[in-house]
Amino acid sequence: MRRTLGALAGLLTAGTALGGAQQYEPLSAAVQARLQRSISDTGAPRLSFADPYEGEVWLATMSARLAKRMPDEATRTEFLTTVHYEATRAGLDPHLVLGLIQVESNFRKYALSSAGARGFMQVMPFWTNVIGSPDHNLFHLRTSLRYGCTILRHYLDIERGDMTRALLRYNGSLGKPGDYAIKVLDRWRTQWSLDAAPAPSATRVGAPKLAPPTRPMTYLGPSY
Repeated sequence: MRRTLGALAGLLTAGTALGGAQQYEPLSAAVQARLQRSISDTGAPRLSFADPYEGEVWLATMSARLAKRMPDEATRTEFLTTVHYEATRAGLDPHLVLGLIQVESNFRKYALSSAGARGFMQVMPFWTNVIGSPDHNLFHLRTSLRYGCTILRHYLDIERGDMTRALLRYNGSLGKPGDYAIKVLDRWRTQWSLDAAPAPSATRVGAPKLAPPTRPMTYLGPSY
């Protein structure tokens, strides 16, 4: 049984993923309460665009880039809609979150790191006891994204907007050698930002041929 579990863990952590391990740090009562409120929100995921057309363009663009990793269109749509919703409500750039997910789990829903971090955003289980509920399943799409975005926003606040240090905290590698933050920022800028080159396979996955929006995309701010 142990050999089977070990092989499974190795399979889930193989590839380019660099799943890390957030470190437990005591939270003040006020911070803990704020994070708990964020986790408990039950609003339905939706694209947070002032103009629905801009949302269609964004979804088509990101879906084409993600098609090789998530071949099923319905799965991609649900995933991207949830990423956009959870990132936006936390005050994060959804493209940054996509870059982080690529590095942390390589878009594997059931990724499990050697340290025990779980799911798309490789969240450590201790967080469910600290700001959520012990029965929260970190392999669940929305649960993983809700926790991951909330935690990254928390670290970004701690580091006063220093994205590199916030990312290193998220990965549990602050003060350690490595290029984790560089990798996340690189994926964000070169593969997921709106300025990144389009996916070569875009014409093969049935992506709508929509013209780019004429106005800048507008994000609604975080809800807390």
